[in-house]
Amino acid sequence: MEKSKREYYTFSLFLRPTISSHKFVAAPYPALTILTHNIYYSFMNNPEKQFEVIQRGTVEIIGEDGLKEKLVASIKNNKPLVVKAGFDPTAPDIHIGHTVILEKMRQIQELGHEIVFLIGDFTGMIGDPTGKNELRKPLTTDEVRANAETYKEQIYKILDREKTKIVFNSEWLSKMNAMEVARLGAMQTVARMLERDDFKKRFEAHRDITLLEFYYPLFQAYDSVYLQADIELGGTDQKFNLLMGRTLQRKYGIDEQAVIMLPLLEGLDGVNKMSKSLGNYIGITEAPSGVFGKIMSVSDELMIRYYELLSHISVQKFDNLKTGVRDGSVHPKKAKEELALEITERYHGRDAAIKAMEEFNRVFKSGELPENIPVMTIELNDAEVEGNGDSKRDWLPQIMKDASLAKSTSEALRLIKQGGVQIDGAKVIDTQTRVAIGEHILKVGKKRFLKIILDKL
Repeated sequence: MEKSKREYYTFSLFLRPTISSHKFVAAPYPALTILTHNIYYSFMNNPEKQFEVIQRGTVEIIGEDGLKEKLVASIKNNKPLVVKAGFDPTAPDIHIGHTVILEKMRQIQELGHEIVFLIGDFTGMIGDPTGKNELRKPLTTDEVRANAETYKEQIYKILDREKTKIVFNSEWLSKMNAMEVARLGAMQTVARMLERDDFKKRFEAHRDITLLEFYYPLFQAYDSVYLQADIELGGTDQKFNLLMGRTLQRKYGIDEQAVIMLPLLEGLDGVNKMSKSLGNYIGITEAPSGVFGKIMSVSDELMIRYYELLSHISVQKFDNLKTGVRDGSVHPKKAKEELALEITERYHGRDAAIKAMEEFNRVFKSGELPENIPVMTIELNDAEVEGNGDSKRDWLPQIMKDASLAKSTSEALRLIKQGGVQIDGAKVIDTQTRVAIGEHILKVGKKRFLKIILDKL
């Protein structure tokens, strides 16, 4: 370990405490205690303390005893554990919902273990059916490859570039022959697959389930076999797939991985988990104004949730803020502004974050908005909120057309591509943007405004 990189270490008693690799003088967030080299190495060489770091902030650990044994063996044999997390490149951006897992990966990485960031370019062309009531449309090879390339740089905003291994599961899955795929399918039964809640609901509703969808969790599980993963991380919605990895490893005669499940972050609509396919996400590479504006658009209740899962403020400060918002001593907008500033700074730097805040305040607090903004209210049914079906009533170009802010969706698309459309002070760059549940200010050009209210029936 290079002294220049590890001169000081911080152990922050945040909501998700971590050991930071930053020098104290460069740390972007306050730490409560500075650890010396000796204390840091006590974490590196103490399996109990490593487990404490790994366990914090998790919802559930499956194979807990096995994980403890792996940590003991890792230290004894001076062999890092292989820690895997997979991400399907279904859109160009990694969003802040992903960072809940990425931050935990960073913590484990700083304990000295090998982080494998798996890009599911092969499985991404199938489409993860988790939580879906119908078959997800698969992406093309070109779409997956283009999105995957963006991931390779984005993750380094959180993980150590020099210590992170990036792999693509097409490296091994695309090379499987027909017999190998058949044997993989023989390792699980249809009855076991139908235990998955989403498959079960679709089966009972007489909706189609393709054999290809059955193969998705098998392919994801085989990734763990191929990589011989010791730990796999994922959200609570991935439990079935994560457990499938343990099952296949056992059948292939490999030590079963421990499964670490982390909480899901709700998207901007406050209803569904943050998802690129639902358009309710905040990408970490979005423009600073976009990140800031989107956070400012969330409800007060969702703001507290974002503080809980994303902020690096201390536990005490979070408890005080939560109490203050509820008893009225802390204004929700002020609390939301501090959160937006913190998250924007994390991915774009202090100067860019302050500039984004100033621009937001200039537009929304300095009288630039006209007094009588027209209002459009849209009520969505359950299927529309979940992103199912062919409804486009929450699709931004459609809203612009229906509100006469564009003559057609084609014109709306052109305006978006030209950079002339903003939502809540953030420039829209994605032509497939769907407006999240809640109240939003839409700005087209320099003078046309619309207040959009999206409700759930």
